[in-house]
Amino acid sequence: MNEKSAAAKVNTRPAKRQENSEAAVAESVRDPDVALMLRFQRGEQQCFDELYHKYKRQLLAFAYRMTGRAGRSEELVQEIFIRCCRSAPTYRPDAKFSTWIYHIARNCCRNELRRPEYRHRAETFDDHAGAALVSTPEMQAANRQRIRLAQEALAAVPERQRTALVLSRFHQMSYEEIAETMDTSVSAVKSLLIRAKERMVEVLRAQGGTHDL
Repeated sequence: MNEKSAAAKVNTRPAKRQENSEAAVAESVRDPDVALMLRFQRGEQQCFDELYHKYKRQLLAFAYRMTGRAGRSEELVQEIFIRCCRSAPTYRPDAKFSTWIYHIARNCCRNELRRPEYRHRAETFDDHAGAALVSTPEMQAANRQRIRLAQEALAAVPERQRTALVLSRFHQMSYEEIAETMDTSVSAVKSLLIRAKERMVEVLRAQGGTHDL
């Protein structure tokens, strides 16, 4: 390597670090959760506590809708936050914090669903405890049967389709956010949602339930 090319290679490194720093600042301005994660990365423990309390219930509901097991969902949320904490030193704000942590959550749920006990989905469903994770106390008694039917229908939807549907329908993510969370394209997300809704309607009709998706 000649001196000119070596110098060019060396000189690009500070510029690259500056670009990353500027991107981090810009993203933290747009997303306060990114700012909290960056502060935790610098050693401010209370910032991680804030993120934990903000996202804990959302992630519980996500894990339950993906697995149908309330007790295991709580363990999965702990695993999600442990992974989040361990990833802090290498964290980069390349996306919204919510899409980053849901990407971790999705991977945890995918690993969980590979366990042998999930081969028979009807046997894993926990309706009484699960109702508390996806509704307020006032809604639980009246909606338990509806929640059960919806969860059973979700269980019949393949994992990728289910993930897209849960993120869209229950977590109000845009197509772009879902694509980023799932490492796929926007067009693929739209296709997944169409197929997921078709499958949900098919199962709900067979159950005699409603199908207002």
